[in-house]
Amino acid sequence: MIRYTIEQRHLIHRGRTFHFVSYDGQPGNAGKGMAPTAPAWYLMAEGKRREVMPHLPGQPEDVVDIALVAWLDENAFGGAAPSRSAPVTARRARRA
Repeated sequence: MIRYTIEQRHLIHRGRTFHFVSYDGQPGNAGKGMAPTAPAWYLMAEGKRREVMPHLPGQPEDVVDIALVAWLDENAFGGAAPSRSAPVTARRARRA
């Protein structure tokens, strides 16, 4: 049996640091009315997590970073383009 590995990404975008964590999907529970979930990336902020996009294990880090930044621009910054083209900085997180 293959064990799911949690991944983390710390991105600095538009002068702010964002923390993303991948979580494995969960089987549904009809007794509790819970639908099954697929593996996904989540934004961690203020003690809560918000689903961002599907997690595809083995996807290159630069592709993940670009997709996470695109999500930030659309959802955290209201779709507004950055005032200047600033590079995204990623810090490698320690594995859990």
